Amino acid sequence: MAIDIAEVEHVAYLSRLRLGDEEKARFAEQLGHILDYVEKLGELDTSGVEPMVHAIDRQNVTRDDAVGDSLPHEEALRNAPESSEGCFKVPRIID
Repeated sequence: MAIDIAEVEHVAYLSRLRLGDEEKARFAEQLGHILDYVEKLGELDTSGVEPMVHAIDRQNVTRDDAVGDSLPHEEALRNAPESSEGCFKVPRIID
């Protein structure tokens, strides 16, 4: 399936990307190859295949909560643009 430069420019605009002319041409070709492959996959008979979320069987992969030491205020505020009295200072958004 051919992808034209206008479609690549549209996707780049939606993605907030600035692409050069060479990149647009390369991405048009690459996206065309990807869509050709997806189109080929669509020809397969998947009527007996149950839909799945993951390609492999996964169980709950979260860890147990563990109590630990808190981060010291000085360290937490170290990279804050502004702080006041041990708290993050943010711009007012409500009058």
